[in-house]
Amino acid sequence: MSEILKELVEAARELVAQGLVTGAGGNVSARDGDGMWISPSGYSLGEARALDYARVSLASGELERGERRPSSEVLMHLAILRARPEVNVVLHAHPRFVNALATAGHELRATYPDFHVYLGGRVPHLEYLTVTTAELAERVGALFAAPDCHGLVHANHGTITVGASAKEALFRTLAMEEQAEILWRALAVGEPRYLSDEEKAALDRLGSEEYRRELLARMGGGA
Repeated sequence: MSEILKELVEAARELVAQGLVTGAGGNVSARDGDGMWISPSGYSLGEARALDYARVSLASGELERGERRPSSEVLMHLAILRARPEVNVVLHAHPRFVNALATAGHELRATYPDFHVYLGGRVPHLEYLTVTTAELAERVGALFAAPDCHGLVHANHGTITVGASAKEALFRTLAMEEQAEILWRALAVGEPRYLSDEEKAALDRLGSEEYRRELLARMGGGA
C-alpha cells in the first residue's frame, strides 16, 4: 500500500469519527504519480479499506486498478487535481454547522485566527448545483484553480478542502466546521465580530504561523 493511500484512508475515517459525514456520505481522493486514489461509491468512509479504493488515471479518468466503482464525484476530484498540481489530497464532507449556515444564507468568515491560518483569505461559496455532474465539477475546478483557494462551501451540500497532505486537508475541514459552529453560537446571542483585514494581515506576518502552515503541508503519517 502506498503511503499516500494509507494517509487518505486514515483521514477519511477521521471525518467519520468527527461526525463530518454519515452513512455513505462524503468522498476523498489523493494524487499518486499520474493516478488518483478515490474512495469507493456506496461505502462508508469509516469502513472502506485501502483495497476498496479505486485508482483512476488523472489524464483519462479511466479506472486503472480496483474492483469497486469510484465515487460518483470522481469528475469533481479530477477537476481539482488537474487544476492544482501542488494539491495532493481532496476531501469532501457534509459538516452540519457549515451546511446549516449556508442553507440560511450565511457565509463563513474568520472570527478567530486558526480559520484564517488554515484557509487563507477566501472561502468561496458556490450556489447549489446538481451533485456528481460535469457542471459541478467544472465550476469547482475553476474555483480551486486560484492558488489561494484551500476550501469552499457548496450550498445545500457540504465542504471541499484541499491540501498538500491528508492532514492539511483534514485540518482545513475541521477549521471550517469549528468556525461555522462559533458563528452559529454567536448569531444566537448577538452580532459576531469578524477579524479585520489588518488583523488577518498581521497573522500572515507572524513567523510562527508561517512555520505552522509549512509544517502542516509536509506532515504525513496519518491524520
